[in-house]
Amino acid sequence: MAVDTPAPALGVYDAAREAGGGAAALRGFVTSMRLGWQMEANWTDPLLFLIYSVAKPVSSALILVFMLEVIAGEAGRSFRSFVVIGSALWAFVMSGIAGLAWAILDDRERYRMLKYLYVSPTNFLVVVLGRGVARLAVGAMGALITLAVGVVALGVPFDIGRIDWPLLVISTVIGIVAITALAITLAAVCIQTRMESWSYPEAAAGALFLVSGAVFPVAVLPIPVQAIALVNPLSWWIVGVRDSLFPGGINSIGGAHTMFEAAFGHVAPSGFETVIALLVTGAIATLGATVIFRVSEHRAKDRGLLDRTTGS
Repeated sequence: MAVDTPAPALGVYDAAREAGGGAAALRGFVTSMRLGWQMEANWTDPLLFLIYSVAKPVSSALILVFMLEVIAGEAGRSFRSFVVIGSALWAFVMSGIAGLAWAILDDRERYRMLKYLYVSPTNFLVVVLGRGVARLAVGAMGALITLAVGVVALGVPFDIGRIDWPLLVISTVIGIVAITALAITLAAVCIQTRMESWSYPEAAAGALFLVSGAVFPVAVLPIPVQAIALVNPLSWWIVGVRDSLFPGGINSIGGAHTMFEAAFGHVAPSGFETVIALLVTGAIATLGATVIFRVSEHRAKDRGLLDRTTGS
């Protein structure tokens, strides 16, 4: 006769549940992702949420395009696709980098729930990642709509038949991982800091904006700053996506008399070189982010920072 295995009693330690592995981690990720989406949308009308979520990236791209039109005139139109796609991708970067850090600050300072999330059965990093996915989704919508506005309203030349799909897919996947790694690093910093760190994600993104070739080529920067751009995974991600969508366009990381040319002997990176550089820099960023977050998490738990509220 079969004997039923009794369920664990309340309070019995369950190592698998504590580890948050497998199905438990997936459930925790999905739940935190849904929670993050509801908080981002503020339980508002979906259409209204879509409008105000994409207004900022679209308006930013329009401002840059019109500035280029006024300053450079007819000659500046060749840069239109360069500026539009850079603005669209940077809206995605801003949402991704800020999402995880603001999730930490929201839960600790505004809702005062971070300590409860930390002791939940799901791994803490999984919960934080789930919360950040919502902002990443908002950034993706803004980026796609900005590109659509650029093609339809601003006359950006776009031929779907010329898209380098393998380069686009590989660059996008690795780029999302790299953006997430940078976001995890900022989240680790915000665990240690006070409520004033709400501005840290935007400050960090602004610094990265300078050395990523988003709306101006890296070639205009001094050589030492170009060196930082070459080890920045965001630079290679933007190059990969831009070259896959607009083959033969202006390259943001190469050019004559640049550090790239001095180091590699040719003017612009090939698609293969872009993927390898993105893979290497992205792997370093991901490994570093994982180590930094675990060290920060341990320090925050040891010093009681997870249940400390620094605001009023």
